[in-house]
Amino acid sequence: MALGWINPEDYSFNSFLLLERFQIRSMFNSGGWRNDKAQWRHSMGAALNAHPAVAWYFKRRCPECAALVDAVMADAPTLTDAAEIRKAELYALISVEDFTIYTTPEKMATNCDFIRGWNKERLFSLVDLTGKTVLDVGAGSGRLAFAAAEKAAWVYASEPVGTLREFMREKIKREGIKNVRVLDGLVTELPFPDGTFDVVMSGHVLGDDWAKEIAELTRVCKSGGWLIDCRGDSERDMKPSPELTSRGWEEIHYVGSFGKDVYNHRKQARKG
Repeated sequence: MALGWINPEDYSFNSFLLLERFQIRSMFNSGGWRNDKAQWRHSMGAALNAHPAVAWYFKRRCPECAALVDAVMADAPTLTDAAEIRKAELYALISVEDFTIYTTPEKMATNCDFIRGWNKERLFSLVDLTGKTVLDVGAGSGRLAFAAAEKAAWVYASEPVGTLREFMREKIKREGIKNVRVLDGLVTELPFPDGTFDVVMSGHVLGDDWAKEIAELTRVCKSGGWLIDCRGDSERDMKPSPELTSRGWEEIHYVGSFGKDVYNHRKQARKG
């Protein structure tokens, strides 16, 4: 399903030189997001054949994918026509449009519906953040983190994508925000001791490995603290998450700014 977050014509294929190791691994292990896998292999391989520097970066940045990169390139043609090369580049860029837009985080507030249509009061209605120590997991460009910072004592924004971390740090510096700290961290490997936070929240990070991800969110949350999944508004109807509700998360429904159904979820962490 296309997200509609980018116009691929606005991006160079060299944007892929900003991808992180985990993004390259996800891309090659899956064969491309939400798209015809054969067409993705053809397009990505042809584009890489035309851009050996990007191929070199993929293999050096993500050595466990080197054989996959070589195989994709070997199966694809070596194109010489500039229009055909650009066609292949555009398919590769749009196939991972969520990764592509992360290379231009300044565009996310206007291009991404989950940010553009969202009201921070939706977060405030889920949990009392006043004076709390909060973790935002997969913070992205800071939608949840900066909203929480208006009420919380401290907010830690954990984000594995370097361009997004830099974007948040520049905003903190530019706006003089004193209570937000940005750091690297995957949802399955959060760099904090057990029971650190009063609130652990996320928006778009759960779903690759539900059990492992939820276990890690719970680990760093204090007993009695809150786990929050606040996805933001969408231009398409959302559905509640059976993976969360089956694990005891409360489902909170509202009709969003685009007139579509939105479902947030929360759970109080109980340990011992």
